[in-house]
Amino acid sequence: MKIAIRMDDITPDMDWGKFNRFKDLLDAHRITPLIGVVPKNKDEKLSINPAREDFWNYIRQLRDRGWIIAMHGYKHLYTTKDPGLFPIGGKSEFAGLPFERQDEMIRKAKRIFRTNGIETDIFMAPSHSFDRNTLTALKKNGFNRITDGFGTEPFRALDFVFYPIAVKRSDSLKDTGDGIVTFVYHANTMDDKDFDKLKELLESGKVVSYSEFFTRQVQDRNTFGQVKQYALAKAKYLAVQLRKLKG
Repeated sequence: MKIAIRMDDITPDMDWGKFNRFKDLLDAHRITPLIGVVPKNKDEKLSINPAREDFWNYIRQLRDRGWIIAMHGYKHLYTTKDPGLFPIGGKSEFAGLPFERQDEMIRKAKRIFRTNGIETDIFMAPSHSFDRNTLTALKKNGFNRITDGFGTEPFRALDFVFYPIAVKRSDSLKDTGDGIVTFVYHANTMDDKDFDKLKELLESGKVVSYSEFFTRQVQDRNTFGQVKQYALAKAKYLAVQLRKLKG
């Protein structure tokens, strides 16, 4: 199993020390990731350092070096508790809102990207949560790809191409097949043990640049596959909640 890297919560005011530590590890192994850039961050939990004034110029530099840019929501503010079509989280910036509102948010978010010289058709939903209104609004605004879902190859469903994340990292690491999945990271919240594990993963030789996804054959997924994914995502969410109660 090959592993691609996704970094969430990229903002002008993130923890730049941890981001740079993460980037240094990737650079040492010549790995380029997918990063989810929040167009207009208003989430106080993501605001850690003073905002970097050259942020968008820096993002363009990363893009030019082969880093893949995804649009990570709009303001990263959770407005509902609707889990959406991929229910591994219990909150959403988008799911449950009327189409008109979602369309406005996505349109404004894309305008910010475009104003700052970033073009992308890849969407990364905060808390992995989106619904059919989100998909309709995304398609209207030129998005065709989503980083989410479960699987071991990119797949086509609901008129989008999905690049899957790992159900369970330990299982993906044991898998000797020729598939590919994404490991999701939030550098802001990583500690020394997390960085040690990342270093060990990179040294394993299993990690490839995210662009490897784009060379793989896209598989079609039918309704049964979507229902199975929904059930697996819901089970994963409930298992996490149960662990929190016991902990």
